Amino acid sequence: MRTWQSRRWESCLLSIALLVGVAGCGTEPEVAVRPLADGTTAPATHSAAEEKAAEKSALAAYSGYLAASRAASARSDPGHPALARFLADPLLTQVRLAIRDAKEHGAMRTGKLVSDPTVVSVDLTAPLPTVEIQDCLDSTGYRLVYAKDRKTVPGTRGGRYLATATAARYPDGRWLVKTGAAHRDQPC
Repeated sequence: MRTWQSRRWESCLLSIALLVGVAGCGTEPEVAVRPLADGTTAPATHSAAEEKAAEKSALAAYSGYLAASRAASARSDPGHPALARFLADPLLTQVRLAIRDAKEHGAMRTGKLVSDPTVVSVDLTAPLPTVEIQDCLDSTGYRLVYAKDRKTVPGTRGGRYLATATAARYPDGRWLVKTGAAHRDQPC
């Protein structure tokens, strides 16, 4: 029973450091259609500079998300203020619940999580512009341990695996990570 519960909340905790679906790859600018003065439509493209700026901002949000979730997990603090600086719902709520669940079970995260993210797509024409990120996470040195004695929680393991995330630019101009998933069955 304890191993099953450990695996259940380990899965929840792993979603803290991992992220959502990959939309697709490409280097061409995103295209939208906007009306012209004469009523016809013309494609609107985004410059390479705009896309690069979006990629840079999204990767900064992603990096901040990983750092904030590590800090919050190490302190067993689901209300850690840095979480809201880099995450949006639904991922923000998922991360907070996973940290709270670990805390209720007397566990916390320790060690180092190694990340190597890349941008796989940019959509600046969506109502909420998005950037899809793919990462090869190495959690070999990142452990779920009991807070009392720092012993590893049974059934938890590290490794290298694929993670995906979606960052979005919100109306206030901030880029936040809104979804994320770990694909532990897909080593990298």
